Amino acid sequence: MSAREALLSASEYIGDFKVVTFLRGVLVLVLVPIITGAVSLATIIMVVIFRRSAAEIQFLPRSMGRIVAWLSGVSVRMTGNGLLEQGRPYIFAANHQSQFDIFVLQAYLGFDFRWLAKMELFKIPVFGKAMQLAGYIPVDRAHGRKALLSLDQAARRIADGTSVVIFPEGTRSLDGRLGQFKAGAMVLAIKAGVPVVPVAIVGTHQVLPKGRLLVRPGLVEIRVGAPVSISEYTVRQKQELAERLQGQVAELLARPGY
Repeated sequence: MSAREALLSASEYIGDFKVVTFLRGVLVLVLVPIITGAVSLATIIMVVIFRRSAAEIQFLPRSMGRIVAWLSGVSVRMTGNGLLEQGRPYIFAANHQSQFDIFVLQAYLGFDFRWLAKMELFKIPVFGKAMQLAGYIPVDRAHGRKALLSLDQAARRIADGTSVVIFPEGTRSLDGRLGQFKAGAMVLAIKAGVPVVPVAIVGTHQVLPKGRLLVRPGLVEIRVGAPVSISEYTVRQKQELAERLQGQVAELLARPGY
C-alpha cells in the first residue's frame, strides 16, 4: 500500500470513528432520561409495594451507572478501595471534572453511599420521590437558618451511619484541573465527625467536559486515598481541613495511572 493510500484509509477510519462516536453520544443523550425515569419508577415500586429498604434498592442506581458507562463506551478502573472498612460511614471528597462523575461513582465506587442533593431536586415528580425513598439527603442551599438546619440534619444522618459523596470544589472544572476546595464543605464533615476519604477521578473530563452534551468513549480511573480523621479539627479549622484534602486529592491525581 502506498503512503497516499494509507493516508486515505486512515482518514476514512477516523471519519467513521467520529460518526460512530457522534451516534453513540446521541444515543446516550436520548436514553439517559428514559433510564433515569425507569429506575425512579422501579425504586418507588420496590420501596412502596415490595417494602424494600433504601439499602436494598441501591442496586438500581448502581446498575444504571454501569449501563450508562457501557452505552458510552467508558471503561472504569478503581484503586485503593482496600483502604476502606466496609460497614462504617465515610464522607468521600472527590474532585469534579464532569457530570459523568456521578455515573462513575454511582456504579464503581464499591461502597454503600447516598448523594447529597439540593432541595429543589426532591420536588421533581417521580424522580424526587425516588430520591427520597432511596435515602438521598436534601440540602437547602439558600442562606440563613434553613441552610444551617439542613446541614445539621445531614450531619446527623451521616453520624448515624450513612456515607455520602461531596464535591468540595462546588462545581465542575472547566479545564479538568483541580479547583480550590471550599471550606464550607468541610463544616459538614466536622459536624458529622466521621472520616473523610480523598477521591481522585481521572478521565471524565475527556469523556464529557463541562459545556458538552455528547459523551465520548474513554478510560476513567477512581483513585481512593487513605481516610482522614477529623477528630482533631473544629469548625474554626475548616480551611485547614479543606487545604489538606485538596492536597491529598492533588497527589492522587498526579500518580501515574491507566
